[in-house]
Amino acid sequence: MTSLPPPKPLPRLKGVDRARFEAEVVPAGRPVVLEGLVADWPAVAAARTPGGLRDYLSGLDAGRPVNAFRASPEIEGRYGYSEDLKGRNHTPVQVPLKALLDELLALAEVERPASIYAGGVPAPSHLPGLVEANPMLLLDPAAERLTSLWIGNRSTTATHWDLPQNLACVVAGRRRFTLFPTGQVANLYVGPLDFTLAGQPISLVDIDAPDLERFPRFAEAWAEAEQAVLEPGDAVYVPSLWFHNVKSLDPIGAMVNFWWRDGPEWLTTPMFTLFHALLTLRDLPERERAAWRVFFDHYIFQTGGEPMAHIPEDARGVFGASTPERRAQLKAMLARPLSR
Repeated sequence: MTSLPPPKPLPRLKGVDRARFEAEVVPAGRPVVLEGLVADWPAVAAARTPGGLRDYLSGLDAGRPVNAFRASPEIEGRYGYSEDLKGRNHTPVQVPLKALLDELLALAEVERPASIYAGGVPAPSHLPGLVEANPMLLLDPAAERLTSLWIGNRSTTATHWDLPQNLACVVAGRRRFTLFPTGQVANLYVGPLDFTLAGQPISLVDIDAPDLERFPRFAEAWAEAEQAVLEPGDAVYVPSLWFHNVKSLDPIGAMVNFWWRDGPEWLTTPMFTLFHALLTLRDLPERERAAWRVFFDHYIFQTGGEPMAHIPEDARGVFGASTPERRAQLKAMLARPLSR
């Protein structure tokens, strides 16, 4: 293990409204801290007193159990894999939200507590009224989004990427965000893609104590890292596919985040394409893979412009404008060889 110099600080902005967010922040495609963005939320005000957050969330609780992680004090909140990467160092459980809130208050008084953390709790179904009382004014209210609660004691969410864009808003406790550009994927030593802890693949590197003998290229990723500690009321904008590591620094931490995508609603995750490529591309001879990269650049990434410009629109087949009929045709084309 070795120490590394401090990362660069994340840029910070104050007083950002929806017009500026849409015109400047999102188009820049870079993470930024939005200081005090949600400081006037009732949830943030409630969390300023002991037990206040518990009482506030309990008053909204719909009574549905939440998915959570439990672990012994030994992991110190660093949820991850077992040593052989085939298991976990924690136990997934389902618990009533009110019981979890009571447990967090009790554990806050323990010097070396066990870890408990509930992530991605869907706000509309589990905490009806939370979104209406604590609105996100930077986003179009008519746009589709996913709003979730993240709550637990001191914990670390391992470095990972998300497909949607993200506004993460700190409600209680300080949270440290460390971000890496997408281009650092080769230097972050990502674990299994088909066996994940909570849906997204994660880096195997402990950024607080990186083992550079095992993960030597992480030093290159760290040189590109940006970091900030957020106080309650602050938010951070995380662009799509940026890697981020999140550490909750206090005995009780809570965050509400908003995920959204700018593409058409019918788009599914490109991760399916990545897995499909294992069957069709990865094991081809190198020369053939290089040739297929040219086709993908031309037809999918359109590096030379519209690849079908020379063909009339009504003769472009599945490469024409997307319609429900064409999407169904594509799915049928893909399903036939995959079902053999």
